[in-house]
Amino acid sequence: MKQNRCVVVSGGEFSPVSGLKPDDFVIACDRGYAYCERLGIRPDLIISDFDSYRGPVDAEIPLNRYASEKDDTDTMLAVRYAVEHGFRELLLCCALGGRLDHLIANLQSLVFARKHGLRAALCSEDTEVYTLQGDLLRIPRRDGWSLSVFALDGPCRGVRISGAKYPLEHAELLPSFPLGVSNTWAEEEALVSVEEGILLIVLSRIPPETPENS
Repeated sequence: MKQNRCVVVSGGEFSPVSGLKPDDFVIACDRGYAYCERLGIRPDLIISDFDSYRGPVDAEIPLNRYASEKDDTDTMLAVRYAVEHGFRELLLCCALGGRLDHLIANLQSLVFARKHGLRAALCSEDTEVYTLQGDLLRIPRRDGWSLSVFALDGPCRGVRISGAKYPLEHAELLPSFPLGVSNTWAEEEALVSVEEGILLIVLSRIPPETPENS
C-alpha cells in the first residue's frame, strides 16, 4: 500500500508553506532544515551534504548524510527517497529562486517523480508548478495570475486547453518552443489535458503594474 504525500523543503529561495497535512512526511534538504525551523515545521528526515547549512541539527531526527561530491543534488536524493518508499504525491517547497542550475534540476526532478508514478508539484508563495501525464487537470480561476504550459518531457501530443483565453485542441508542444506562455482564464475553470509526454503547468502571480512616474 502506497504512503501519503512527501513534502521536500529544499534550499532555494525561502517561501511560506501552506496546506500541510498531519500525515505529510517532511524531508529537509540541507538549508531546508533552517527553513523548517523558520516555518515551525519539524522534519521527519534530514538529507544533506551540509554545504549550505552547517548549524546544529536535532539529534532525534533521522539524518542521511552524504558527501558533497556526488551525482545527485540533495533535493534529487529526497525525490529518490519518495519514489523508493512508495509515496503517492511529491511537493517541493523553497525550491525556486537561488541558483539557476539548481532550479532547472528541481524542475527535472519533478519529471523524474512523475515518470515513477507520483503526482508531483512545486509551490511557493507566487508560483505553483504541476506535472501532467496522460491526465486532466482542473484549475479554478485565479484573477491576477497567469497560466502557462510547457513540454518538459516531450514532444507533448494531444494537448488540450479549455476555459482559457487562448484555447488549444489536439496541439503538439515541443521543449524547444514556448508556445503556451502567459494564458489567462476565460471561465471559472480551465481544463488542461495531454495524451503523450509530460506537461509542466505553471501558475504565476502577476506583479501589480508599476506607476509610470515611479
